Amino acid sequence: MRDEQVQFATALTRSQIALLPWGHTIEDFLHGIGVSFEQFCAEMRGGWLFSYVQALQLAGFEVTIFCFSDRSRRVISKSHRATGAEICLIPAKPSYLWMRHFVADPYAWETDNMFSGTKLPKLAKRIIRHLLPYFATPERSLWRELKRRKVRAILCQEYEYARFDVVTALGALLRLPVFAIFQGGNWHSSRLEKLTRPLAIRRCAGLIIGPSREAARVQAQYGISSNKIAQLPNPLDLTDWEPMPQSEARQSLDIPISARIAISHGRIDIFRKGLDLLLDAWSKLQSAHSGEDWRLVLIGSGDDATKFRSILSGPDYSSVLWIDHYIRDRALMRRWLCAADVYVMASRHEGFPVAPLEGMACGLPVVATAVPGIAEIMGDKDPLPGITAPIGDSAALASAVEKLLDDTQLSRELGFQAKRRAQDFSLPSISTQLRSFLTERINKN
Repeated sequence: MRDEQVQFATALTRSQIALLPWGHTIEDFLHGIGVSFEQFCAEMRGGWLFSYVQALQLAGFEVTIFCFSDRSRRVISKSHRATGAEICLIPAKPSYLWMRHFVADPYAWETDNMFSGTKLPKLAKRIIRHLLPYFATPERSLWRELKRRKVRAILCQEYEYARFDVVTALGALLRLPVFAIFQGGNWHSSRLEKLTRPLAIRRCAGLIIGPSREAARVQAQYGISSNKIAQLPNPLDLTDWEPMPQSEARQSLDIPISARIAISHGRIDIFRKGLDLLLDAWSKLQSAHSGEDWRLVLIGSGDDATKFRSILSGPDYSSVLWIDHYIRDRALMRRWLCAADVYVMASRHEGFPVAPLEGMACGLPVVATAVPGIAEIMGDKDPLPGITAPIGDSAALASAVEKLLDDTQLSRELGFQAKRRAQDFSLPSISTQLRSFLTERINKN
């Protein structure tokens, strides 16, 4: 009997898993960071998506990434150069494209911002707002491609999202187990989602949730068993983030050894990423340390890039260096992180952030707001690898950054602890737990 179970688990881990990223279309994501689809396939590495691909592959699964396109008119299959995973690009539905024509920002938090400059009756705006996320998944085309590849299970990047509701219904029809991962949670649910989400949560095969607080919320709100939840963090490929001597990194980037540097990287989304708070905190520090060489390095791009550039043009931010593009070269990104003294994350909203983990792997202490996932990243062993500040409190953020930039010995001690803590999020560690959870739940489905 034991041999049969082992053989069954082995067969499962050789099976195909469909990985569906968050977001209406792939172009929404790529346009925001200034990357083409060809570059996405040929050059992109790391981040949540490709780290998860690596973890699943290490667990023995074959992975196909399914993306939806508002530009392509036919199904396209590409290979991701770094991982070898297939990327299947599926055209968006005509009905979605028609509705999208009226929308200025499909991800806006408020209806007025979603339809900025569009003349439509209020009722029409409300209807489109509710339906658009559901129509973003071309279920018939996805059905065909899933069957063609003999997919064994589906994994969605986010369960508090309309695509998860659509895919769980599709999974029920195809008799495929559907899983989902926490990437931000309950922040933008429409009235329609509040009706469909409980059904999807109860119907799915399992959820992968890093933060314990979020796992408790899901259990309480949707009434599901803890057996259906795996509390797993996002994986990180530590081979990309081996620390190098700070002096060597700074020499290669032409940065003086005497400078004190705080760094942050990621998407330029001013409100969600708290970049306004970070700049306010840095303005306070710049005034308090005007005679010292303190620098803030920001790396990344996004839909708010134009607005962010305008903000930075003011005199209060003369010590801020913004590299306004997505750095696809992991070695270059590693040099920037290793050149810094402290990593800063000021987000108002996150799921289980990967960016501070990359900084920690490079030996940086972290200052981060108390968003979901940060408590699990920091751990509970003293000394902690950084300092947590209340969400939205720029003064507390400034104080924490100042404490680490002022005290070289403390920042080194916490940086050493950060590097040790990052080992807990390694690909081998997470992939083993993923394999155990997925095979068990697929077996029960």
